[in-house]
Amino acid sequence: MQNNRITKLFNIDYSIIQGGMVWVSGYKLASAVSNAGGLGLIGAGSMYPEVFREHIQKCKKATDKPFGVNLPLIYPDIDKMVDIVIEEGVKIVFTSAGNPNTWTSKLKSHGIKVVHVVSSIKFALKAQEAGVDAVVAEGFEAGGHNGREETTTFTLIPMVKEHLTIPLIAAGGIASGRGILAAEVLGADGVQIGSRFAVSTESSAHIKFKNLITELQDGTTQLTFKELAPVRIIKNNYYQKLLDLYQTHPSKETLKTFYDNAKLKTGIFEGDVIDGKLEIGQIAGLIKQVKPIATIMEEMITEYKTVKQNLN
Repeated sequence: MQNNRITKLFNIDYSIIQGGMVWVSGYKLASAVSNAGGLGLIGAGSMYPEVFREHIQKCKKATDKPFGVNLPLIYPDIDKMVDIVIEEGVKIVFTSAGNPNTWTSKLKSHGIKVVHVVSSIKFALKAQEAGVDAVVAEGFEAGGHNGREETTTFTLIPMVKEHLTIPLIAAGGIASGRGILAAEVLGADGVQIGSRFAVSTESSAHIKFKNLITELQDGTTQLTFKELAPVRIIKNNYYQKLLDLYQTHPSKETLKTFYDNAKLKTGIFEGDVIDGKLEIGQIAGLIKQVKPIATIMEEMITEYKTVKQNLN
C-alpha cells in the first residue's frame, strides 16, 4: 500500500484511488481523499464543461496534494473536457468507457499521466498498447458501468496481472483494509474504491441515497441493461419497472429511452431513492455508516496493517 509503483507514479502516500463517480465525485470528495493520503478524482461524467472547470479550480484550493479527474470517453463534449484538463494543468487523468487510443497520446504529450479502466485482459492489453501509465481492472461487483463478461475482481486481477508490464489497480468489491490486502495478494499494485467513498460526508450524493446504502444487504443490487451498456443498480421501484419492461421483449430503442441518464441525477443527487436510477456496488452490504473521508481512510489503513501483521 505504501512505497510501491502506484504511490510513486502519482506521488501519494497510499495506493488508494477514489473512483470518479457521476453525481458523487465533486471537488469536496476528491480533495478530502487526496488530503488523507490517497488519490482523489473529480468525476466529469455528470458535469457540463464550465462546471468541470470550476470543480478543478476549487479542488486546487482545497488541497495541495495530487488529484486527478475521471473522463468517460463517450462524453459528448469530451474534446472540451480534454482542453480544460490541459488548460487547468491537471496532471492525472483516468479514462473509461471508450477507446484509450483516441486521447492518450495527446494527454501524455502535455505531461499528463493516463490510466484507463478495463474489464478484461483484451482491453487491458489494448490500453497498455495505447501507452497508458497504468490500468484499472474492474470486476463486475462494481457499481455503475461494467463489463459484459461479468468477470469477478477475484478472477480478473490475477489473469490481467499475467499480461501486463505496467502497474495494475484493482476495482470492484473493495471497501476495507482486508479488501485492499486481498487485491495486493492477487497481484494489484493499488486499489480503486467507489461505493465506500460514495457513502461519505464529503460525497455530493444526496443523504437519502447515502442512508439507503447503509441499509442494503447482499442481493439488493443487479447488473442489468446488458443489451446497451451493462450497469449495476439497486433493486428499487425503477428497477421493478425495468423488469416489467423486459417482460414485453423491448427493442434496444425502447430500452435506451428507459435507460435515461437523467434518472441518475434524480436518484443519486436529488434523493429520489424510489424511482431514481441508483448505481452502487455489491459491497454496499458491508457499508453501515456515513462517515468523513478522513475516518474511512484511517479505518481502512489500520485494518490493512492489522490484518497483514496477523497473517505474518
